[in-house]
Amino acid sequence: MPTEATPPLKDGDMLAAVDLGSNSFHMVVARYLLGQLRIVDRIKETVRLAEGLDGHGGLDPSVMPRALDCLARFGQRIRTLPAPRVRAIATNTVRQLANPQAFLMPAETALGHGIEVVAGREEARLIYLGVAHGNPPEPGRSRLVMDIGGGSTEVIIGEGFEAVERESLQMGCIATTRRFFGDGRINRKRWKEARTELAAEFQQFAEAYRRRGWHEAMGSSGTIKAICDVSVKMKLTKVSITQDSLAAIREKLLDFDTLESIKLPGLSSERRPIFAGGLLVLDAAFGALGIERMYVSDHAMREGVLYDLLGRDRQEDPRDQSIRALQARYEVDTEQAARVEATAMSLFDQAELPWRLDPDNRRLLAWAARIHEIGLVIAHSQYHQHGAYLVENSDIAGFSRTEQQTLAALVRNQRRNPNPASFDKVPDRLVANVQRCALLLRLAVLMHRSHDRDPLPVVELDVDGDELLLRLPKRWLEGHPLTRLDLETERELLPGYGHRLVLRTT
Repeated sequence: MPTEATPPLKDGDMLAAVDLGSNSFHMVVARYLLGQLRIVDRIKETVRLAEGLDGHGGLDPSVMPRALDCLARFGQRIRTLPAPRVRAIATNTVRQLANPQAFLMPAETALGHGIEVVAGREEARLIYLGVAHGNPPEPGRSRLVMDIGGGSTEVIIGEGFEAVERESLQMGCIATTRRFFGDGRINRKRWKEARTELAAEFQQFAEAYRRRGWHEAMGSSGTIKAICDVSVKMKLTKVSITQDSLAAIREKLLDFDTLESIKLPGLSSERRPIFAGGLLVLDAAFGALGIERMYVSDHAMREGVLYDLLGRDRQEDPRDQSIRALQARYEVDTEQAARVEATAMSLFDQAELPWRLDPDNRRLLAWAARIHEIGLVIAHSQYHQHGAYLVENSDIAGFSRTEQQTLAALVRNQRRNPNPASFDKVPDRLVANVQRCALLLRLAVLMHRSHDRDPLPVVELDVDGDELLLRLPKRWLEGHPLTRLDLETERELLPGYGHRLVLRTT
């Protein structure tokens, strides 16, 4: 019998979201009650992972202990939660690593759960989702949401609970402080030059954002909260940041010569070393986008991750919608995709128990089957390679980079010679099962190569370790000589995956 999927949430169940930010690591634990999430615990630790980046994709080893120690403490708190109820997200700093697995492997061990790396625009979607649920938008009113992290800044325009415009820029409070004030000194000339540089990056999308417009602006996360706190303590505003209050804080900050000497009302000693970079980013954003006033939300990406988990449980998974959008965009033959998916799912069900596959493997295999032919929009020759490129490099809402790279590996390996390098970006803990799913997809694609609408006969699959025993009716196979030849060719190719195919007739 196949293993059962994760049962639906019931009252009392716990969920957890872990946010491995470039400045701070956050964890939020919530209890599901009466269809809602109730926060029961929050943990935040300042790790400053971005301080360890060396500019060449390396991470200073001295940063690792404080990151792993933090994750071990988080892990103790969520040790009893099942894996499907926990989602850990790594953001900009891990995105910049040349070898992210060197960090992720010990990090996952410390946390006791898998960690996904998300692209900047997916991070933006999750940020907006968190802010929207924490501060429900009024019907018919759009909202600009901005989040300044340690290494990146996300700017989103949303309507209701949907992000309609998403941008992510390589600037954050740590990165910008290091970039422009690396020697610890600040002055007006430096500030003006730096603001001009950052404003130019915002200009890439500023006109489109202004044209779309928004009714209110809201900021999230520590940097914008800290700036608002200073504004309130200086009695410039009561609950927001305005153009005037931002200018007053900037002028006050520029009275100091060094980062260490900065003393502003409401500014904590912990935030002081990176405050200038964060203020600079917000100053550039206000000018480039024409923001007049920004309110502050207590919710951010971590809450968005929780609500994304809740949506998946309610069968409102944004990834399904994204796959349908890819099918439409690249004019996929959906009938053929459905045939391949049905066969792949049948093979999966037969291999699930002996290979110890899980529901996540099943979902990824199904999605890969639905879009396995998207590369045809470029050319039939090597369409599996074209498709893998599109999957890995497209902006696909709801998918983490880890998921996209896994999906790309499946699409890449659906036919022809095995490509071991395509699995290099898949986490080591997932590689074995992803390769096995690739074998199932290959067989499903092969069986439907003729695009024949007639149903297949019963296809029986027995797996025993690295051996796949495939049984097909002799008469059917004799009537399909192309399929027989393809299966014989497949038998020669599978050792490249470390597996062996045995064909039997019934």
